Amino acid sequence: MSTSFRGESRDRVRSAPTSRADHHGGPLSRSGDAAARTGERRPAPAGLWAVVRRGARATAALAKAAVLAMGSILFITVLLIAAVGTLAVVGAGLLPETVLLIRRIAGSKRRLVGGWTGREIPEAYPPIDGPLRLRLRTVVHDPGTYTDLRWMVAQYGYGFLGVGTLVLWPLGLLVDGVGCGLLGRRAVVLPLISRLADLDAAWSRALLTPSPKARLAERVEELTETRAGAIAAHGAELRRIERDLHDGTQARLVSLSMRIGLAKRAYAHDPQAALRLLDDAQDQAEEALAELRHVVRGIHPPILTDRGLTGAVRALAASSGLDVTVDIADADGPASVRAPAAVEAAAYFVVAEALTNAAKHSGADRASVQLTRFAAGLRVVVRDEGRGGVDERTASGEHGGSGLLGVRRRVAALDGDVIVSSPVGGPTVIQVELPCVW
Repeated sequence: MSTSFRGESRDRVRSAPTSRADHHGGPLSRSGDAAARTGERRPAPAGLWAVVRRGARATAALAKAAVLAMGSILFITVLLIAAVGTLAVVGAGLLPETVLLIRRIAGSKRRLVGGWTGREIPEAYPPIDGPLRLRLRTVVHDPGTYTDLRWMVAQYGYGFLGVGTLVLWPLGLLVDGVGCGLLGRRAVVLPLISRLADLDAAWSRALLTPSPKARLAERVEELTETRAGAIAAHGAELRRIERDLHDGTQARLVSLSMRIGLAKRAYAHDPQAALRLLDDAQDQAEEALAELRHVVRGIHPPILTDRGLTGAVRALAASSGLDVTVDIADADGPASVRAPAAVEAAAYFVVAEALTNAAKHSGADRASVQLTRFAAGLRVVVRDEGRGGVDERTASGEHGGSGLLGVRRRVAALDGDVIVSSPVGGPTVIQVELPCVW
């Protein structure tokens, strides 16, 4: 179910009627017979030019691959020098830098394959930093190092597939030019150029795809960073609660206790003064309760329990001071099924932080919030039409976090993703995806 508070947009699909000549004896058949009787030359089919264009693109990809293969072969010399230096201990510092250079070369090949096939090859490398001994241990134990070396050695065998285009192009232009252009047959030779590029991409993907061990190591590293961020966010949350209780509620309660004590002393000889003190004490008690409610909202907003995420986000939009449009799209499943409490709380704080920053810093007068349920989780998109240029390091937090850094930590603790787009001049768009099971 999709609910929009600014109206609905509909996708219009236009279909144009098409006409097709009868395959047997229709106008096309008769015109072709007439052309054959008069000896007119048929125009080259459009498929030939498509094959030529794809062959040219494949040739460019194979040429880049050949240049990269030549560079890889020349780089083997540098690698051997680094290995000899490492064995001699004198040049041990060359090995980490050499591995970094190998990673860049392999990354270039991954991008070339992704540009040709439209599917990127993932990479999984641990960071190489710290003292020299730690860096050496990292590059020696990293499975990605051996994956890249295996690919570089294999470049000797398949890195120069592009040389085959020097034969296929003249032969293809001759054979396919006559066969397609004059006889109307399917191209035979020129498509082989694209198949060479496909073969190069397939072998590169098989050789450069990270091993399961490398992916597991990357995942462990990611979870370690996420856990550290979650612990830091939890510590910051505890310090904020302690500060709010100490500076606010505790001070109110101390003042309340003092006024009640003064009222007890004044009651015997000045009842009117005692009543005034008790009135002040009641005001202090109400203020303390209000501050306690504020602290509780920072831990887990009660409105989430009472009204759910949709109602809570609408309440935030109404109290933000901006003209906020809220779009709720329940694309998968019934709207009555709610996300887990931790996911709802994270989404609530994302919206709260984004709207607070928009109201205080962006200079915008309107914003929009979009909540979208999909099969694997919940997507939150907050957009404002302000001046942009958000600096995540200085954005302040008002809802139990440290601004956008607090948002990232909250979302990372749930294994979610945060994308912030804020070019100078605007708009600012914060997109968060939180995984969950509906």
